[in-house]
Amino acid sequence: QVQLVESGGGLVQAGGSLRVSCVASGSIVSIGVMGWYRQAPGKEREMVATITRGGVTNYSDSVKGRFTISRDNAKNTVYLQMNSLKPEDTAVYSCNARVVNVDGLGDYWGQGTQVTVSS
Repeated sequence: QVQLVESGGGLVQAGGSLRVSCVASGSIVSIGVMGWYRQAPGKEREMVATITRGGVTNYSDSVKGRFTISRDNAKNTVYLQMNSLKPEDTAVYSCNARVVNVDGLGDYWGQGTQVTVSS
């Protein structure tokens, strides 16, 4: 009913930049909070950044000042601009969205996109 598809991951050198995107599609009535999460090998998934429909943002301390989350409500899309990347940012980045669809409220995840930062 609702699909989230990420794009834009890849390999980048330390200090470089990447932008990942996530588009939501399906039987969507409205989208509330959207966010980016990441999971590195052998580690728990952690919140990277979230953004409300009105644009209020929240960041983990580890990315504050380097990453910027934004969204385009008309396109059901959330972005994560990642600057000054570090090897420790290497992880699978997944987007999450709270979506009201024709069946009610649901919590949806994308399949993830790999971001690898080389030293």
